[in-house]
Amino acid sequence: MCVQLQNQNPLDPSDPTEYMSQLVSYASLSEQSEVNDQLGNITTALASLLAANAVGYVGHTVEAAGSTNALADGSASWNYTLASDASKVTIKITDESGKTVYTTTGETAAGEHSFVWDGTTSSGTKLTEGTYTMSITATDADGNAVTTSSTVVGVVTGVDSSSGTVMLQIGDAEVAFANVIAIKS
Repeated sequence: MCVQLQNQNPLDPSDPTEYMSQLVSYASLSEQSEVNDQLGNITTALASLLAANAVGYVGHTVEAAGSTNALADGSASWNYTLASDASKVTIKITDESGKTVYTTTGETAAGEHSFVWDGTTSSGTKLTEGTYTMSITATDADGNAVTTSSTVVGVVTGVDSSSGTVMLQIGDAEVAFANVIAIKS
């Protein structure tokens, strides 16, 4: 704009309304830039606060939305919910490579159910500690799929926020802090 003022013809000045409009636009742009910087600072502070809050969960048992849990000290625990009664429920446990290591049947009544796996395969082999995923397949008497959901249950052993998202560590498994449904001492 300064260059525009220096180069304007004194006999034919620029429109002052246009000049004022440009000044207002530049001022607005500057304010938006400052607001963006402040929002960035607030976001960083909030992430630090969440991580600090999550540290208080260490040593406590949490229940969090998810299906991958750690086999630690000889067991891994999940909860699953059936939206309606089912005639057949199949629980499948897979290892980190996606290989099915254990299959069993589950409770069929609508509602929440607990499942604790002792780390033994369907053939009786005891597996090592690590992360395992539970999947639920449920059908009603007519063969239609029943809606299911699952949660992991375990003791928080650590907190990691290096990815920008606060994650609670349950042994070798991780769950997002935002997915925590319940905490118990």
